[in-house]
Amino acid sequence: MKTNDRSGSGPSQRMLRVGELVRHALADVLQRGDHVDPVLSGVLVTVPEVRMSPDLKIATCYVMPLGGKDVTPVLKALAANQKMLRTEVGRRVELKSVPSLRFLKDTSFDEGARIDALLRKPEVARDLGKDPAHDADAPPSDDAHTADAHKDEQA
Repeated sequence: MKTNDRSGSGPSQRMLRVGELVRHALADVLQRGDHVDPVLSGVLVTVPEVRMSPDLKIATCYVMPLGGKDVTPVLKALAANQKMLRTEVGRRVELKSVPSLRFLKDTSFDEGARIDALLRKPEVARDLGKDPAHDADAPPSDDAHTADAHKDEQA
């Protein structure tokens, strides 16, 4: 029997595909508001990513309430309603067995903001060869091209 040693490599194509199916189904369930929990009925919840375990038995769902407020109560409400959500996901996704759902706070937006802040630091801008006094959203200047044009004018 062939062993599937995937240490060091990313998720398989099947894991990605099933994760995306579960993400769409869960987002649909949360969007429709068919749940009875008052915490979930008053909040829009985004599901940016779902990661599947290699055996497809566990789906780790990264969620974030819209606006990033009240994360802890929303995570608790989702965990409390996990069975109902799993049943609804199972109705929408045709799988041999419906994965168990685990809910975690999505930190990708925080990580993106942290990296953005790092890139805006004067030390990093200096290392990248940019002038930190310039606006970060302004298009990069073409100083080399300007210098060459100035040389051509003098000649």
